[in-house]
Amino acid sequence: MILSLVDALDAVLPQTQCTRCGYPDCRSYAAAIAGGEADINRCPPGGAEGIQRLSAVAGRPVLPLDLDRGAEGPRGLAVIDEAWCIGCTLCIKACPVDCIVGASKVMHTVVDAQCTGCELCVPACPVDCIAMVPVTPGRSGWQAWSESLAVEARDRYAFHQLRVQREQQENDERLAAKAQSKLENLDEHSHHTDPDILERKRQVIEAALARAKARRDPESAGK
Repeated sequence: MILSLVDALDAVLPQTQCTRCGYPDCRSYAAAIAGGEADINRCPPGGAEGIQRLSAVAGRPVLPLDLDRGAEGPRGLAVIDEAWCIGCTLCIKACPVDCIVGASKVMHTVVDAQCTGCELCVPACPVDCIAMVPVTPGRSGWQAWSESLAVEARDRYAFHQLRVQREQQENDERLAAKAQSKLENLDEHSHHTDPDILERKRQVIEAALARAKARRDPESAGK
């Protein structure tokens, strides 16, 4: 019952994944509304129409937008000043829909059609070379957005999460392999090492291996 309500609420959110509602993504905000933990007026990108949509689904009265979360306004587009970009990749990591392309020490650029205007890349930039430019003057909220853009943003966010999870798993596996190699190396040269030092090193390496295993398989962490 609650799950279907979460789905319905998530379906009427704009999927900008901006976190201004106080939750890490639109789905988490939908779950908080369904669980009675959050009001329906915490989404500036959705604006007044978004609140009406949430009201209709949740069966709650319409509320004015919570301005502590931000004001409704035109949809913004992130624009990177190429002359100042240092290629640090922090904006790429901050983007929830992978719409910024580039590489380390190489100038980055935004794929305009995929930018949700979430603004998360702006504070991530250490040289303040990213500005949000309004691209829908006179139109805000759902008037500046569309169902098709929301669907695409949701799909891109899902892909982003899978990519991040895969990269984390691959990194954990590389580190675990190195730790295992060091552990085996310790055993091979144990007769040259002080036993106390050897044991401390072994404990550190085994703890690192246990953390990596816990991240790969959380259910086995407590076993």
